[in-house]
Amino acid sequence: MKRQIKPNLLPLLGGLVLLAWIISGFFYYQISHPAGKSTQAIVISIPPGATLKQISSELESHNLIRSSSAFRLLANIRKKQAHIQVGEYELNQSMLPMDILKTITSGKTVLYPVTIPEGYRITEIAELLAEKISINKEVFIKETRNKDLIKTLNITSDSLEGYLFPETYHFSKHTPEQKIIQAMLNTFKQRITNRNILDQIQKSDMSLHEVITLASLIEKETGMNDERKHISSVFHNRLHRNMRLQTDPTVIYAIEEFDGNIRKKDLNIDSPYNTYRYKGLPPGPIANPGIKSIVAALNPISSNHLYFVSRKNGSHHFSSNLKEHNRAVQKYQLKKVTRR
Repeated sequence: MKRQIKPNLLPLLGGLVLLAWIISGFFYYQISHPAGKSTQAIVISIPPGATLKQISSELESHNLIRSSSAFRLLANIRKKQAHIQVGEYELNQSMLPMDILKTITSGKTVLYPVTIPEGYRITEIAELLAEKISINKEVFIKETRNKDLIKTLNITSDSLEGYLFPETYHFSKHTPEQKIIQAMLNTFKQRITNRNILDQIQKSDMSLHEVITLASLIEKETGMNDERKHISSVFHNRLHRNMRLQTDPTVIYAIEEFDGNIRKKDLNIDSPYNTYRYKGLPPGPIANPGIKSIVAALNPISSNHLYFVSRKNGSHHFSSNLKEHNRAVQKYQLKKVTRR
C-alpha cells in the first residue's frame, strides 16, 4: 500500500527541490564559465603542504575562478583533490575551472634554467639553487651525504662532491632536493658513459674516484681548455715521483671559513685534503669538475714539468725544476708594480 504525502509537506519538498535546482544551476554556472576574458599569464605558486581550501582561495583572489567553494566541489567530484602537485603554474582568467584543475594536477610547472658552473662545490651549488628555485640549503647538503645515493656510484666517499655534474638544468620551484641531486647524478653517469670514461679508467691505473678527484684539482687550477692536460701532466708527474701535489685549492677546501687569502700558516693545516702536508691525492674531490677536466685527468700530455705558476692573466708558466719555478714565481707573483 503506497503512502500518501501529507499536503502540508508538499510545499517543503517543492522548496527543497527548487533549492537543489538553484544550487546545481549555480555550481554548473561557476564551473562552466571562466572568471574573465584576460589571457595574460598569472603565475600561481603551490607550496608543499598547501590544502585544497588554501589553493582555491588563492585562485579566487587572483580572479582565476568565480567561486572557491565550487572549485573545491569540482575537485572532489573529479577525485582530484589529492592529485594537486607542488610548483608554479601559468594560468589565466579565460581558462575554465576544469582546465585550471587539469593544469595544477598535471605537474607541468613553470621551469627555471639553473646553470651549475664547472668547479662549484656542493655548498656553492646549494646557495645557487636556494637563490634560483627556493630549495632548502641544509636539506640539499644533507642529501648529498645520503649513503644510498653514494652507493649507486660504487665509490668510497662520505659525500657526492665531484659527482653533481655541472650543466644547465631546468627545475620548478619547490622541486625536492633529492630529485635535483638525482638529476645531476644521472647527468654525470650519462656524460661519462657517452665519452667512454669508464672504459678508459679500466685501462688506467686509477679508480673512478681517483680520476674525479684529480679532475677536480685540474678544474680549480685552470679555466683554460688548452691548459687542462698540461696541468694534468704536472700532477701525474708528481704522483709518479711520490712528490706532494702542493696545490692551493686543496688548502682552500680544508679551510672552514676561507676569506679569499691563503696565508703561510694555512699550508700547515692538518687536513687530509692539504696536499702541502700529505702526499698523494686528497681523499675525495674538492669540487664538481666538467667533462673536459675529467678527460684531461685521464689523458695528460707528455711533459717533464713538475711545477706551474699563474701568470695572473688566466694562463700558467710551467717548469721542470725548482730553480726555474722560483724564477717564474719571482717574475709573475713577486714582481713590483712600477708606478708612473
